[in-house]
Amino acid sequence: MDLRFREILQSGKFVVTSEIGPPKGTNLEKMIHHIDLLKEKVDALNVTDHQSSVMRYPSIGGVLCIKEQGGEPILQMTCRDRNRLALQAELLFAYSRGIRNILCLTGDAVPVGDHKEAKGVFDLDSCQLLQGIRMMETGKDLGGNDLDGGVEFCAGAIVTPEANPLEPQLVKFEKKIEAGAEFFQTQAVYDLDKFRHFMEYASRFEVKILAGIILLTSARMAQYMNKNVPGVFVPQGLIDEMASAPKGEAIKKGIEIAGRMIRTVREEGICQGVHVMAIGREEVVPEILAESGL
Repeated sequence: MDLRFREILQSGKFVVTSEIGPPKGTNLEKMIHHIDLLKEKVDALNVTDHQSSVMRYPSIGGVLCIKEQGGEPILQMTCRDRNRLALQAELLFAYSRGIRNILCLTGDAVPVGDHKEAKGVFDLDSCQLLQGIRMMETGKDLGGNDLDGGVEFCAGAIVTPEANPLEPQLVKFEKKIEAGAEFFQTQAVYDLDKFRHFMEYASRFEVKILAGIILLTSARMAQYMNKNVPGVFVPQGLIDEMASAPKGEAIKKGIEIAGRMIRTVREEGICQGVHVMAIGREEVVPEILAESGL
């Protein structure tokens, strides 16, 4: 049984994952370029699943491209767009094609995306999807019927460590662990003091935490996230630092900040790794890693 990412998580090394945004269409050239650029520099690569409810090339297609290119893929699977029949069928398909890692998400609300007339499904949530995966591993589907050929996945979920209030997140975090989550890739972390506070709680559990590092591209982006993205808070000091960047060098400053945060997380041993999100600028992830000293 090839569960390489699980072995990496359990090895004690500082784990680095990143993610690929698939195209809105069938031109895969840029996505494959990003896969080739990153596959040797990180331990695994996610492919987003209609992120922010925007229709794109599917995550399952993206992770198969990663596998074909020799990388370690993590299939993102949201519950927004499929009922339990379709979710289980996709898990069977993924496993039969050698995909062994799953990130379970409930999914963003439909109105934030580009198909506002679409109907959200939400037959399951991320906890129930995790439970479903563990049930399928026993040889049964969610209807209690026997499977002719089982599955085995390294399954993870997300958590928002800077949520305010934090307590509801902690309840969800525990439920996801009870449901079978082995690792967590967090929502964006910018306030390391808040993240340290979360990790004081999270460290009680036998689960691996990868801190989400989202590249800042401008002071305006930081301000937008503070106003519009629940659970994300960019401290004013970082906003001022981005605003101080000379004209045309905001990306360079964002790379410097992301690299510095990764270095701090690693050197202080705050958690077990990082998940780097460049959101459309995957080509700069190697620069972020170099800035961090990795």
